Amino acid sequence: MKIRNLLLLAATALMFVACTTEKDIPYLTNIDDIPAAALAAVTTQAGDFTIKPGDMLQISVSASNADAVKPFNKIQYVLNTMGGSSGGYTMMGDNSTVFYLVDDNGNIDFPVLGKLHVSGMTKKSIEEYVASLIYPRYLTEMPSVDCRIQNFQVYCLGEFGKSGVVTAENGRLNLIEAIARAGDLTLQGRRDNILLIRTDASGQRIIKRFNLQDAKIMAIPEFELQQNDILYVQPSVYKARSAWSMPPIYSTAVSMMGTAMSLITFITVLAKK
Repeated sequence: MKIRNLLLLAATALMFVACTTEKDIPYLTNIDDIPAAALAAVTTQAGDFTIKPGDMLQISVSASNADAVKPFNKIQYVLNTMGGSSGGYTMMGDNSTVFYLVDDNGNIDFPVLGKLHVSGMTKKSIEEYVASLIYPRYLTEMPSVDCRIQNFQVYCLGEFGKSGVVTAENGRLNLIEAIARAGDLTLQGRRDNILLIRTDASGQRIIKRFNLQDAKIMAIPEFELQQNDILYVQPSVYKARSAWSMPPIYSTAVSMMGTAMSLITFITVLAKK
């Protein structure tokens, strides 16, 4: 009976350890306490990320006179495999653009304007910079410049429902959106210790931790993610412990001890009859 009671006590204790309490699950529990002005100040900065080496940019220039801005737009040519065996290349539209790769020095090669240093600049500042180089030197009107990043992706590791790479076609993504696209956090994931690893335009590593239960994270600049950010969700203490595996030599020894105990118990029961 004593052994049975001890086993029941151990099982009950294990259930309490394994359970995730209700207070550990909700996000942004104090969101009503965040001043609207604080949220508005961060909203104005949303999506204005910093360009880094290795980024792929799509930059298009437009104006009322479409012919005048043609030289400032890359023209995409593709191999023509249709319409007979003549082959050749077909132009994909007059205003079609292709990507600009930001090289290791932070530069891109722009038509007419030549080499431009864009690393460390924001999307908006690139648009203004390119427009200022074109007008009034080449055009009689201020052109409209649109810059978009094509390789905006965030890496989600750890206790996500669907860990992996999350992409953002529109070039902007915040922390909550990334978590939603990655299938939310599992119940075993720690919501009070989300790790962000970021590499800035100079190549320096930046480490930041978030507590998803605290709505104050919505009022900090890091809430808006940048391209190639890494998010890691740490498992709970119980799951980390349960992932421990006993070395084979000890596992064999424990198994042999269990078999021996069972045999002794069986012989003892027979002897009492």
